[in-house]
Amino acid sequence: MPARHGWCAALTMLALAAPAGAQVTFERLRTAAADPGSWLTYSGTYSSWRYSPLEEITPANVASLRVAWVHQPADPGRPGLVETTPLVDGDVLYATYPPSTVVAIDTRTGSQIWTWERPMPDDLRALGFPPTNRGVALLGDKVFVGTVDCWLYALDAKTGAERWSVEVGDNATGHSITAAPLALDGLVVVGVSGGEAGIRGFLDAYDAETGARRWRFWTIPAPGEPGNETWGGASWEHGAGATWLTGSYDPELDLLYWGIGNPGPDWNGDVRPGDNLYTCSVVALEPATGKLRWHFQFTPHDVHDWDANQIQILYDAEVGGRPRRLLATANRNAFFYLLDRETGELLHASAYAKQTWADGIDAQGRPLVRPGTEPSEEGTLVWPSLQGATNWFSPSYSPRSGLFYVPVREMGAYYFKGEAEYEAGSYYTGGGERALGGDQASGAIRALDATTGALRWEWKLLTPPWSGLMATAGGLVFGGTQEGHVFALDAATGEPLWSFQTGGPVRTNPMSFTVGGRQHVAMAGGNALFVFSLP
Repeated sequence: MPARHGWCAALTMLALAAPAGAQVTFERLRTAAADPGSWLTYSGTYSSWRYSPLEEITPANVASLRVAWVHQPADPGRPGLVETTPLVDGDVLYATYPPSTVVAIDTRTGSQIWTWERPMPDDLRALGFPPTNRGVALLGDKVFVGTVDCWLYALDAKTGAERWSVEVGDNATGHSITAAPLALDGLVVVGVSGGEAGIRGFLDAYDAETGARRWRFWTIPAPGEPGNETWGGASWEHGAGATWLTGSYDPELDLLYWGIGNPGPDWNGDVRPGDNLYTCSVVALEPATGKLRWHFQFTPHDVHDWDANQIQILYDAEVGGRPRRLLATANRNAFFYLLDRETGELLHASAYAKQTWADGIDAQGRPLVRPGTEPSEEGTLVWPSLQGATNWFSPSYSPRSGLFYVPVREMGAYYFKGEAEYEAGSYYTGGGERALGGDQASGAIRALDATTGALRWEWKLLTPPWSGLMATAGGLVFGGTQEGHVFALDAATGEPLWSFQTGGPVRTNPMSFTVGGRQHVAMAGGNALFVFSLP
């Protein structure tokens, strides 16, 4: 059905004989690890390991990996960056291209089955980020996608026809969607971008069948709600706290975990005294109601734009001599955190990259902030830069190696403080930054002990990365570089074993699936999606 606000989405189809997969039930999503030939949700499973149990491709044969097929959008010159993580069900792969296009592709041939596109308004507000889309969600017989102008669509998985649509937020005031939604039991959960526009952030859940909104969790509490006391005066009204990356879920605890973005204005904290909950935090919500169970704030009163939207990885391990249900994250502020995901208790925190803003993290989880590291009129040099020691691209966890793999950005910046006056639909940042680029910036892939954060190995990169990682049961870690290489490392040692030049920057996350029982690896480079397999 057409969009309900006057814009028409475009749909084209090819009559191909590619069968759709079986219906993607909640049970299939819940047990996705038992179906390694598919990739059914953004991070592979609800636990967000971005780990493939497939083991056909190994350190012994990865050098033979070659291109199986390549897919490019019909208009490769369109604005935006290809940051998609494809999903695979049966012999159909679903991917997105910027700014808001969905394609269904036959995994056997690379032939396009259908494509759907949401036309963008001429006055599109995409403040603080390029117009992009990181992927879709699958549930039942539908594909769910958010759009840069902040609509959520349900598409027919076989044909791409629109089943329903709903406006999530007002793009005129800076609201947008760039993240892949997360499908749960009868629900589709989606977050919003727009922190640099001074929105009041939220996380929404919609009925997967009808599109009716079931709940909304406001990331910035209003007067009378717990946490509002951490905002001075009326600063909560434009406190930002965007929810622009996909969350994680524990079916046994029935808890949804979502990272929250920076407070607004970004670099001038004078107008928002206090800790500014729930910005720069992870929140644990009850998915049926959106009720907050617990929260943990990584960077109270953030003045460096260090969103906590990094992927939250869930695994179980022994810590301090007792088994724990863990939530691990490499935060943008350069610290690696281990939390008890039942309670939110901090178990460990340590720096995994260069940082000059804190002398450590205390037992309660509060950073010991160094004086004189806040932005200033003349500029204050601090590591990491606003882009963080890592960013939106995914880390990975391997249960075989017990390692947490993270792409690291080593870059400092001069932070500047300025005036901040809110105007709807405009930047509300209160300053800016000048990053230290060139020879003063570098990157690395680092493997951390998953229970201590200790560095096991690193593989250095020429430039800070903008792409994520995937570990495999075959003993490999796949990733990409700004220089256009897709690579494979030995998961135990970090030794480089294979690379392929895509011809354009790699700014996405790898994933893996099977075609006819053979393992394939997919990753975008430049404006194209590349799929690799052994001969």
